[in-house]
Amino acid sequence: MNAMQLLSLNVGKPIVIDYNGKPVETGIYKQPTEHAVYLSAVQLEGDGQADRVNHGGEDKALCVYSAGRYGYWRERLNLELPYGAFGENFTVSGMLEQEVHIGDIFQLGETVVQISQPRQPCFKLGKKHNEPTLPMQVQETGYSGYYFRVLETGYVQQGQSFKLVQRDAAGISIAEANRVKYHDKRDWDAINALLSVEALSDSWRASLQKRLDERDKQG
Repeated sequence: MNAMQLLSLNVGKPIVIDYNGKPVETGIYKQPTEHAVYLSAVQLEGDGQADRVNHGGEDKALCVYSAGRYGYWRERLNLELPYGAFGENFTVSGMLEQEVHIGDIFQLGETVVQISQPRQPCFKLGKKHNEPTLPMQVQETGYSGYYFRVLETGYVQQGQSFKLVQRDAAGISIAEANRVKYHDKRDWDAINALLSVEALSDSWRASLQKRLDERDKQG
């Protein structure tokens, strides 16, 4: 794994945009800040989410995206894409989807954070970049990013380095979780392995358990 550093710290309050002639509130428009920012159990100070059902909360306090994916998207979309373009709070070096695992714990500044689930982009990402298929492209490539929950609150700042505190024993990467969720949906052994990870978010746990329950009903 390459050096793990917070390259860009991005925050932004929800705004209202036009989507197919209708007003839609979104928090995807983040701006970098060089100031130290307080991280609570649910979000960064000065940040916010419009759709609190699908974004934010303790399991999804921080959206994280690796700078290592930006080159791919800049070329594919032919856009400049400054850091924060994917609506992430943390743009990080290293820490790609195949390199980090659900349940991994890191220290950053005063804080301690833990990976809880892959990121699931919604239509607002496509709207932001005028590319409606972008959420599906993110899903298909697996270049999804992921979420942190906050185990210890405190201040964070651009330029700080991540220190790996604990690697989850199961070792199930974000890339593997994406494979099970979107591509090999009937890999029952892999689903059960993922469900055995205590740190898995409640929303992903419910979704995967529903898949198992539906299989059992069908016999």
